[in-house]
Amino acid sequence: MKRKIKFSTTQTIMLAFLAAIAVGTVLLALPISSASGQAVPFMDALFTSTTSVCVTGLVTVPTVSTWSIFGQVVILILIQIGGLGVVTMMITMMLSLHRTIGIGGRMLIQDAFNLNSLSGIVRFVKNVLIGTAIVEGTGALLYMTVFVPKYGPKGIWISVFNAISAFCNAGLDILSENSLCDYVLNPVVNATTAMLIVLGGIGFVVWWDVLNSFRNPGKKKVKWFDRLTFHSKIALSTTLILILSGFILFFIFEFDNPDTIGNYTLPQKIMAALFQSITTRTAGFATIPQENLTNASSVASLLLMFIGGSPTGTAGGIKTVTFAVLLASGFSAIRGKEDTCLFQRTIQKSAVSKAVTVIMVSFMIMFTATLLLEAFTGSDFLDVLYETCSATATVGLSRNFTSTLTLPGKIIIILTMYLGRVGPVSLFIALNTNKGKPNIIKNPTEQISVG
Repeated sequence: MKRKIKFSTTQTIMLAFLAAIAVGTVLLALPISSASGQAVPFMDALFTSTTSVCVTGLVTVPTVSTWSIFGQVVILILIQIGGLGVVTMMITMMLSLHRTIGIGGRMLIQDAFNLNSLSGIVRFVKNVLIGTAIVEGTGALLYMTVFVPKYGPKGIWISVFNAISAFCNAGLDILSENSLCDYVLNPVVNATTAMLIVLGGIGFVVWWDVLNSFRNPGKKKVKWFDRLTFHSKIALSTTLILILSGFILFFIFEFDNPDTIGNYTLPQKIMAALFQSITTRTAGFATIPQENLTNASSVASLLLMFIGGSPTGTAGGIKTVTFAVLLASGFSAIRGKEDTCLFQRTIQKSAVSKAVTVIMVSFMIMFTATLLLEAFTGSDFLDVLYETCSATATVGLSRNFTSTLTLPGKIIIILTMYLGRVGPVSLFIALNTNKGKPNIIKNPTEQISVG
């Protein structure tokens, strides 16, 4: 009898992303997807499909001039699938067909969004879809106030594309080949894009928690922030601190830089610096040419890109909560405390271990990609590191380097984007053959010197 192959939920999610990338590659490789009517080279089609599903935004060919309307529609669908997750789209199709979601499907959703319980899973997906439609629709309407007067009816399509791309933190646009640099001084485009980036990256769980804190005020003396869950408090506070810190750093480092914001007025400098801080949270849109940034700003961007957004959202990176847990653990060790605490709550040791693992594996992937890409290209180290960090954290910002990639370089970035999107830890879990086997024999303990 044939043995039936069973995949774990993690393996299923990873294979689903691969399937979406494969289908997208085939569609984008068709002549109908090309603006010129001639098929785009297969490697560029694969790269574009990967960057769309992985909501990264790095491109080897210009999105606005390379792809036809059909190709742009394919890319937008891939972005939406990648932003919400392949599993979410699969469950959405089942719900639209009035199919019952079994325990297997519920477990897939739980793993995809890193939820702690199976309770209310289907309702959670429905809320995600409704919330996404409302936010993306609002963003598209705001964009239309700028793009429709300029482009006419075409502005509607541009607005919809940009709204979905910004919410999914994809960073792809069909405006120009220099991203949003032409709109660096446009307050509507800046504010709308920033709003979509933050709402998409903050995490769906935080959405409902914030809404519930206002709907169910409870005790009147308790502030709304104190009514939030422990997770939401960490995600919101860390996000705010990182945005403000990045804004201050960029404002200072670029204040007199004539190639970026040096020639702007004070309000314009504030707007441009704030947008740069927000877009590094794995969004990938650029109103400032990244290659013109000072080295100090580039280093700050690397840190912000590596951290990324919050869990259960559309952003990538190691996530804000992971970063906060690692910092809290470090400060607890410095103070000589055994427990890691935040907001007067103790963080589980398993969460601390997972945070360390996520950061370690993500750094290993970025380091390996940087080493290989530098070996194959021999390019400026900062350009290469910026590219690999952007790919690992699925950001999409580049120092005008992606278009220069050779075949080996494209393969390296494709693999890095995929690992960054599915999660490096998920890869090790999927490949783990000892999962579930009890550790009966324990090795003896011995003291070592650390630090």
